[in-house]
Amino acid sequence: MSPSDQNLSLFTYDGETICGVDEAGRGPLAGPVFAAAVILDPARPISGLRDSKKLTAERRELLAVEIKANALAWAIAECSEAEIDKLNILQATMLAMRRAVEGLSMQPTLALIDGNRCPQLSIRSEAIVKGDDKVQAISAASILAKTARDAALQVLHAQYPHYAFDQHKGYPTALHMERLRLHGVSPVHRKSYAPVRALLALDIDGAAA
Repeated sequence: MSPSDQNLSLFTYDGETICGVDEAGRGPLAGPVFAAAVILDPARPISGLRDSKKLTAERRELLAVEIKANALAWAIAECSEAEIDKLNILQATMLAMRRAVEGLSMQPTLALIDGNRCPQLSIRSEAIVKGDDKVQAISAASILAKTARDAALQVLHAQYPHYAFDQHKGYPTALHMERLRLHGVSPVHRKSYAPVRALLALDIDGAAA
């Protein structure tokens, strides 16, 4: 964040068209990272919006339907495993966020980003730490990003059932690590992540031996 960005929190939100932005899937060893942007409609409030991680999967799915039906605009974007490996996860996350904002059907004047840094955007932006529990538009974006990523991991589970993506969603759980060691690295694993990289190195050393 540049020094000029430090003053963004002084902006008044009155009269602004605000989009909330959040991501899902920075930590997993497999699958894309997702981001969503949401412009809520003040005339159609949605009750129960909060950080998606604090909601049950069933509640998230119900709220996602309500958000899509009642928001003024919403968009979901992603960065692939290949882009993550090429750019690094931070830059890939920023790119997914930018794609989400650029995918909105109406132009916001201010983007409120969950976290401590902002992607490069053509509009003003402000990073809000723990924003997914403080700003309803960010909560809504958190829910859309999370449900979209969970749906994508169900698709990956159908393609690669022996990794149990439906259970751990790509996170480095004991089950996931066991399956990785058993079946090796799949095309949808993030090869730049240390546990995956270590397995690939073992395979290379084994082949060389």
